[in-house]
Amino acid sequence: MIFVKNFNNNVALVKDQHKTEWIVIGNGIGFGKKVGDIVDDSKIERSFIAAKRDQSSLGNLNDISAKTLKLTDKVVKMVEPLLQHNFNSYQYLVLADHLEFALLRAKKNIDFTDGTMRWSLGKLFPKEYDIAQKAVKLIEKLTSIKLSSGEVVFITYHFLNLRSDSAGLHNTIKITKLIEQIVEIVQYQYGMTLDDDSFNFNRFITHLRSLMIQRLQKTIREENNLDPAFLKLMIAKYPKAYDTALRIGTLLQNQTGWSLQPDEKVYLTLHIWRVTNRQKKQ
Repeated sequence: MIFVKNFNNNVALVKDQHKTEWIVIGNGIGFGKKVGDIVDDSKIERSFIAAKRDQSSLGNLNDISAKTLKLTDKVVKMVEPLLQHNFNSYQYLVLADHLEFALLRAKKNIDFTDGTMRWSLGKLFPKEYDIAQKAVKLIEKLTSIKLSSGEVVFITYHFLNLRSDSAGLHNTIKITKLIEQIVEIVQYQYGMTLDDDSFNFNRFITHLRSLMIQRLQKTIREENNLDPAFLKLMIAKYPKAYDTALRIGTLLQNQTGWSLQPDEKVYLTLHIWRVTNRQKKQ
């Protein structure tokens, strides 16, 4: 391998005999190297074919210690088969960069996490959230450092980002925060804390997620075939749930510009009634 440039002390860009560029990781892999120098293959702990997009992004990474890179490697080896997805160079090093500062924050008892995100991510993305929990336990075991409780949230986002671009992750965060606000509206309106382990709560969250994904993908039809008489019946039968649905509609209108159609209001009203009324009877 021929040295091309350093990204930091332990990450470098190299070329093989076929002129293919690689991003290589190893303790001091490029330290003191000049363009054209030979890189000792025995020092390479992990390598990725270098995509131009990744190269431009990696220049913004901070200096990641060799210890953190080894930790990241163990975490990635554990989670890749669980996620059924392989990390590319950028994803790998972004996770390493995050872990570098997560451990530093933990040592200084600094917690930047919004704790309210944990339950919603666990409900919306149970697989990634569960794997993130396993990753945190592994990190704590290997380092003997207790991470902040919210690190699971950040690592879940890293895992969600493996299958989506930055826009996809942005939409994931957007949906999650909107659902949190909607749950808060329902709880405030009814003066109760919803049972987030109940069947009806999970149905409610699934419905909200489906609604928002359809909106983001613009697959909801603007025409409405709902019988106006049925809507009047719903309003009469479930006035409080319908009023709550209208408040949710106002939230969505203000924050996203989405206007709920009459049939969407009906389905939302039914889910609100189920998640509140049936919980009272349990």
